[in-house]
Amino acid sequence: MSVLNHILDTYALFFDWDHWAQVLTDPVSWGLIGTLIILEGLLSADNALVLAVMVKHLPPEKRKKALFYGLLGAYFFRFLAIGIGVYLIKFWLIKALGAAYLAWLSIKYFIDKRKAGADDEEEDAKGMNPGGLLIRLFGTFWGTIAAVELMDIAFSVDSVLAAFGVSDQIWVLFVGGVLGVLMMRGVAGVFLTLIDRVPELETTAYILILIIAAKMLLSLPAIGFELESLHFFIILLVTFAATFIIHFMNKKKESSNENHL
Repeated sequence: MSVLNHILDTYALFFDWDHWAQVLTDPVSWGLIGTLIILEGLLSADNALVLAVMVKHLPPEKRKKALFYGLLGAYFFRFLAIGIGVYLIKFWLIKALGAAYLAWLSIKYFIDKRKAGADDEEEDAKGMNPGGLLIRLFGTFWGTIAAVELMDIAFSVDSVLAAFGVSDQIWVLFVGGVLGVLMMRGVAGVFLTLIDRVPELETTAYILILIIAAKMLLSLPAIGFELESLHFFIILLVTFAATFIIHFMNKKKESSNENHL
C-alpha cells in the first residue's frame, strides 16, 4: 500500500502548481527541457516516418485519425511511465539496470557503426501486415492504431530512461517528454534534415546517452556522486559545441581534399 501511496504522491505533483512554477521559472530547468527535446528529436526523428509507413494502407482520411489516436496514446504512456518511473528510479537496482541499458544502447551504436563502415544501405520501412494478429483481432483501423501504440511505447523506452538520467524533476520530465513527442510527430523532417546536414549529431546523441548512463551510475549509493543540474547542463552544451566544431573541421577537410583533386 505504501508503494501505491508513493506513486499517487508522485502523480499529485503533476497538479501542484507551486512545484510547477518553481521548476519552470528556473533557467536551468528550461535548459534541461531543451536538452530532452533535442535528444528526443535526434533519437526519434526517423521513428515518425516508420509510423507514417505503418498507416499508409489506410484510406487517406483515416491515416491522420490513426496517427492522432496514436499521439494521444503516446502522451498517456508518458504520463504513466514518468509517474511510476520517478518512484522506481529511486531504487539503486532499477537505476543500475537503466544505466546499463543506456550504456549498452550507446556502445551497440558505435559497434554497429564500425561494422557498417562505408556501407550506407538502408532497409526499406515495411508497412503493416494485412494478415497480422492485431488486424485480425481488432480490424484494419483499430488494429493499426494498436500497432502504432505498441510502436510508440517501444520508441519511448530509450527516451524515457534517458530523461530520468537527465533530471528527477516531474515537470522537467513531463514537459520535455510531451514536447519531445510533439516534435517527433510534427517536425520529424526538420531533425532528419538537420542530421543530413550535420551527420555528427547522430553520434552526439549516443555520446549524450553514454554521458547520461555514466551520470546515473555515479549517483548509485555505492559511489554517491551527484552531478548538479547546472554542471550537467554545461557538459551538454560543451558536447554540442564540440559537435559543430568537429563538423566544420570535417567540412573544411573535405573541401581541402576536393581542391587537391
